This record gives sequence, structure tokens and C-alpha cells, in this order.
Amino acid sequence: MNIPDTKVIVIGAGIGGLSAALRLAHAGLDVTVLERHAKPGGKMRTVPSDAGPVDAGPTVMTMRHVFDDLFADVGETLSDHVTLDQENILARHWWQDGSSLDLHSDPDLSAKAIREFAGPKAEMQFRAFSTRMAHLFDAFDAPMMQAAQPDLTKVTARVLREPSLIPKMAPLSTLARALRRQFTDPRLAQLFGRYATYVGGSPYQSPALLGLIAHAEAKGVWRIMGGMHLLAAAIERLAKAKGAKFIYDCDVDRIEVQQGKIRAVHAKDGQHYLTNRVIFNGDPRALRQGLLGNTTITAVDETATEPRSLSAYVWAFSANYEGPKLAHHNVFFGVTPQAEFDALQQGKMPTDPTLYVCDQGNGRFEIIMNGPPQETHKQEFEQCQILVFKTLARFGLTFDPLPGPSSLTTPADFNQLFPASAGSLYGRSPHGMMAAFARPTTRTKLPGLYLTGGGTHPGAGIPMATLSARHAAEAILTDLALTSTSRQTVTPGGTLTGSATAVKKPSRSSVL
Repeated sequence: MNIPDTKVIVIGAGIGGLSAALRLAHAGLDVTVLERHAKPGGKMRTVPSDAGPVDAGPTVMTMRHVFDDLFADVGETLSDHVTLDQENILARHWWQDGSSLDLHSDPDLSAKAIREFAGPKAEMQFRAFSTRMAHLFDAFDAPMMQAAQPDLTKVTARVLREPSLIPKMAPLSTLARALRRQFTDPRLAQLFGRYATYVGGSPYQSPALLGLIAHAEAKGVWRIMGGMHLLAAAIERLAKAKGAKFIYDCDVDRIEVQQGKIRAVHAKDGQHYLTNRVIFNGDPRALRQGLLGNTTITAVDETATEPRSLSAYVWAFSANYEGPKLAHHNVFFGVTPQAEFDALQQGKMPTDPTLYVCDQGNGRFEIIMNGPPQETHKQEFEQCQILVFKTLARFGLTFDPLPGPSSLTTPADFNQLFPASAGSLYGRSPHGMMAAFARPTTRTKLPGLYLTGGGTHPGAGIPMATLSARHAAEAILTDLALTSTSRQTVTPGGTLTGSATAVKKPSRSSVL
């Protein structure tokens, strides 16, 4: 049977799959999204509570320009589809010595707060750190995050053109070691070291360059009023309006390959979907584990999926609380930071954790504690409940009633939700200077199979996954233009033109 080149199957309706489906449907392709769960969003999920749905994944949007670009590239405006509220306080931080510190969207207010917190020397160190991270972010945005495939040669050339980048990168140092040199107050080194956990790493093993994540957050944090799941719903709605089809509760069994080419996607319910182009929006480790059939096992290298990043224990619940005044983002630090990551490296639940608490309003809370990757269940509920809520009680923060087992998602639960992930929420580990070059890119070794999502370059987090979707869509549209015998290209609306130029002009973000 002749399968139209313009027919694309997207496996997974996480933010990467949704964004790729929207872009390709806008370009006129015949897109079908298959999702094993009952609704879109992937890790951007909610759980029910007596007070309404609780975000149990990402709680805010950073790098807003990535989402502005996504909507603009399909002729829409982000703010027409979701209501955004910028947070003035990026996060409120607490230590067990009784001290606390707010970081603000206004960098001068953050500097003033740090001066009051730790003195004028700490303020100068913070300003110097912020300047370095902004410089590094601007230097590596184009050759790394915006590039479909990071090119070590181009990155090296960029550094050679500006040798002052080298000491700022601290290439031979871990993030924790670099921060100890930059901040004389250990609390500030602990605070900025936590940004390694944003991509599933330990500050004691992650490269110093990950400090630039702090700059991404400092550029602005936005809440989506009503919950982050509304962003997924908005993208799904737009994709449907442009012709994309969504099939939920559809668990994919295998990708059929004949003579080296993809021919169909088979679901466990017996249905099959003819196509020769597939976007996989799942953990790339699932390919190597054979979850999509033996034909995909060699599609990515093992080094692209191993070792694994951190997982988490996530509580999502409603309750009354007493204690210190909470911001939207709150971080309660452990006493000995390295002890937490030593335990995680040994595959154990930490005994001196740092805890993230998101106050979502109306008595709804999400609490996140870092956890090691795990594929199988252990009896952890009681241990985790005692540890988390006794730790918070030491800060004077208490909840009534305490949440029950249904409110907790463990690393093993995440492995079930996102098969073959081992519970790792961020894909491959970011440990090591070359880790950023080890992640799989959108193109795989199997022709017609493309990747998107947080396990794919440029990395974890909803902005990065959304960028990976742009890379996947552009790769497919480029391949269509190259393989069209009549040099025709797809245009919005599903028609074909005689143009041999690029299918779609680059987005604003692609030329940064």
C-alpha cells in the first residue's frame, strides 16, 4: 500500500508531542497522536483533590519566549489561549537556622535581599555570579539549545573567539565546587547548587555550567492561572483545530519496519496506523528496552540514555496548613547538602532532604523530594511521609490532614507512568562536562523515526521539550522537501506548492 509521505504518527501527548503535532498540523500534514493515558500533558499532569486539581509536575513557565514563538509560528498569540501571571517572587528559601531569603524577578531587589541576608560582600558576589551566568547563557543559547544538534566544533569555535568564557565556564569544576569559590556564605552556595536538580543532577557531579539555569529562571517565571495542564489543553485544542487527531487510552505495542523503513504503528488493542514517519515523545530508553518492538532497539545509542537522572517523591494534595507565610515557590533546605546527594547516589531515600513546596492556593500543595531512579516498588509510603512532614515541622510548617498513599507518586510509580524511564524525570543524567552532547537528538538511526521530549536534546523541562519539538517538526519538513520528487513542499492548509525553498521560515527563536 502506498502511504502518503505527509502522514505522521506522534506517540505521546506530552508537551513535546503536542508542540510537534501543532507545528506539523499547521504545516498541512496528516497528524495523529497516540497517547496511552486518558488526557494530554505527560509529566505536566494533575491529580484530583477535595479542593480541585493539583499540579503534580511543573508548576510554572520559564523561558516564556519559547512558548510565545510556538504560538506565533502557527499564527496565534499565547495570551489568547492561557492566562499568565508573572511571579514577582521567584522563590522563597528557608534554612533550619531560622534564616530565609526571597529571590525576585527584579534582580536589583534580589541583590538588596541578599545584602540584607548575608551582607554587602554577598551582594557583590551575587551580582558577579548573575553577570557571568547571563554571559554564558547568551553565548551558548544558539549553538546548544537552539541548534537541532549540538556541534562541539562550533561550541569550541565560539569559546576560542571569546576566551574570557573559559574561566566563566569553570570547565574542570563541578557546580558545587564552583559555587563554593564564588560565594563565601555556604547558604548561597547551597541555594544556587539546587539548580542542578532542575535537570535531575547533583551539584557535586554536574558541570559548573549548569549554573546558567539560575539565569533562565531569573529572566522570569509565569504561572498559568488554573494550572499548568491548561497549557497542554490549549496546544491540543489548537492542533485539533488545524486537523490533528488525538487517540487516548492507546498503548502502542510496536513500530513495524519493512526493508529498513517504517510502515505502521501497532497498538495493543489490535489497531494499526499506517505511516512511514513517527515522532516518539517518550523516554528514549524505551526504544533500547524494546518497548516499541525489536526494530527500534538500535535506534539510539546506549550512551544517549545511560546513566539515569534523578527521580522524585511527589506529594500532591489539599489540606489546611499552619506555619510561615508561603510564596508560590518555597524551598526548605536540608542541614548537610552533600548528605542528600550521597544517599541518592547510593540509590537510597535521603534522610536530610531539601524539600520544594508549591502553594497553589485554595489549600492545594505539591511537595517534591529528590529520589533515586527505581524500576520496582518498595514499601516507602510510611517512611516518606514521616521524613517529609517531620522535616517541614522543624520549620514550623504543618498540614492537616496529612496526605494519604494516593497523594504520593514514587520513583517506581513514575516508571509505570512513563515506561522504561526507571522513574528518571529528566532522561539521561547531566553529570559530566560532555553530558549535554550525549543526549539523543531528534534524528535516530532508524529512518523515519524522530524524537522529542525531555529525554531528547536540548534537555529536560517544558521549554527545552518544546524546543525539541521544533527540531523534530523542522527535521520532518526538511526531509519532506528533500524527498519530494517534484520538489514540492507542504504549506498550511494541506495544499502543495511548487516551491523548493524551506517549508517554513525559521521561528524567531531559531535565529537567536
